[in-house]
Amino acid sequence: MSATKEKEQQTDKPRRRSRAERSEETRQALFQAAAEMVGEHGYAEASISRITARAKVAQGTFYNYFDSRQDLFDQLLPALGDKMLAYIRSRMGEATGPEREERRIRAYFDFLRDYPEFYRILYEAETLAPKAHRQHIDAIAGGYARALSRSWERGEMPGYEKRELEVVAFMLLAARGYLSMRYGFSGDRPGAMPDWVIEAYMKFVRHGLYHVQAPDSNRCK
Repeated sequence: MSATKEKEQQTDKPRRRSRAERSEETRQALFQAAAEMVGEHGYAEASISRITARAKVAQGTFYNYFDSRQDLFDQLLPALGDKMLAYIRSRMGEATGPEREERRIRAYFDFLRDYPEFYRILYEAETLAPKAHRQHIDAIAGGYARALSRSWERGEMPGYEKRELEVVAFMLLAARGYLSMRYGFSGDRPGAMPDWVIEAYMKFVRHGLYHVQAPDSNRCK
């Protein structure tokens, strides 16, 4: 066999994963299993034995990654929050102003549909994983306020003071939370958000936040 042919065959062999890569895969499998179990049964019923069985790892392996079940729960929501932010950022593109906000809320509702366990994890965490809940809210609201600040600096939000942007961020987060609760479920699972609901939200954003002038036909007489 020629040296060139032998080198080609060696190149075709799958690369062996490093110990660090295998360790991270196990950690992510435990996160995913915990998310699914909490989403299906709630925090109270998501035992270590159920989580490790779902992740297909030995129960003792759990303690190589987390000190306790609560330690896992304290990390679960922030980890999912990071995934949510990455998901939303991937949909934003170069949009600015109201279009950017529309992409943001549509991406959030799509994330709920793709990760239905997130909703239950978020709302049960307030009482059962309060440390995780505070960390998640601080990260999400802080990031949202910074995004609004960039819009404000571009002159897209006339009429608002910079100190008010955090208030606006919490208002918008509350809106999407309650809209998903009222309109975003089909049975007990997140479904497609009706377009008319998003359009109603966007009327508020365009005219109340970005001060886009309404068409003559929509003005009050």
